[in-house]
Amino acid sequence: MRVAVTGSTGRLGSALVAALADAPFTGPRGPVAWTRADLDLDAPAGVVQALDRDRPEVVVHAAAWTDVDGCAREPELALRRNGEATGTLAAACAERGIDLLVVSTNEVFGGDREDRTGYAPSDPTAPPNAYGRSKLAGEQAATGAFERAGATGSASLGLARTAWLFGPPGRDFPHKILDAAARALAEGQPLRAVDDEWGTPTYAADVADAIVELLAEDALAGVHHLVNGGIATRATWAEDVLGRLSIDAPVEPVPGTTWARASVPPRWGVLAATPLPSGEPMRSWQAAMADYAPILRRDRAAGAGAMAAPAASGVAGPNATSPR
Repeated sequence: MRVAVTGSTGRLGSALVAALADAPFTGPRGPVAWTRADLDLDAPAGVVQALDRDRPEVVVHAAAWTDVDGCAREPELALRRNGEATGTLAAACAERGIDLLVVSTNEVFGGDREDRTGYAPSDPTAPPNAYGRSKLAGEQAATGAFERAGATGSASLGLARTAWLFGPPGRDFPHKILDAAARALAEGQPLRAVDDEWGTPTYAADVADAIVELLAEDALAGVHHLVNGGIATRATWAEDVLGRLSIDAPVEPVPGTTWARASVPPRWGVLAATPLPSGEPMRSWQAAMADYAPILRRDRAAGAGAMAAPAASGVAGPNATSPR
């Protein structure tokens, strides 16, 4: 199976390329790792050339503009990058009979439900911010493109929503917490972390493995919620990170309004995980963090992330870059 991955250098994209390289169905050549040169979200029509050149059977669309505050400041640009670009890719795939899996986010949901149950694929969407609206626009554009292909099209469309992604490369939430804790300790202050925003920390490598399973079992079509098990607040996640690295920094729970932001994240960002073909659920986020902890220790020892963001950025609060 010839699989192309957009955004192949990002957090999920790079995990996907690694997981697909180990998948027997991709053959000795492995996946096709597309970068911005192949799909530029600001000039998406160029992807037609990449499709005709590489002739994939499946495209996993992991590329996105995930700066949620940037999306709030420039909502029209967010719609073009996350909505219209996805529609352009989807139309090109549908016309060529190429399966497409679009990676999306928990932020398509309103986050205001009070029953404390995770959002299911069938629940109504109501994005609370520009990032969520742009990603929902991408879902809808892709769905429309494949519906227009109709009975004449042989391709399948899947939507894979995830949340609170962590893992290499780059400064994810655990790395930001380590930076913030170092500053707090140096100043003799507690680490302030948000305790009124709930979600599921999800390891990018686990999402990549789940997508590989969907492809291997020809189960791409439909809406999939791919998250690790369990829930957390930003504060409890911060405590977990610090505990695993034996950093004795007190955590002070605070409301999300402690930091002024251009974007408002959903307070209840929990997805109800959908079953995988194997019937086995994704492991808990705590188990995933146990695997990730050695990477955090190595990066900390090497001085990774030493250029910490200023305290006013609220790195112990919601990510400036979306979990998805």
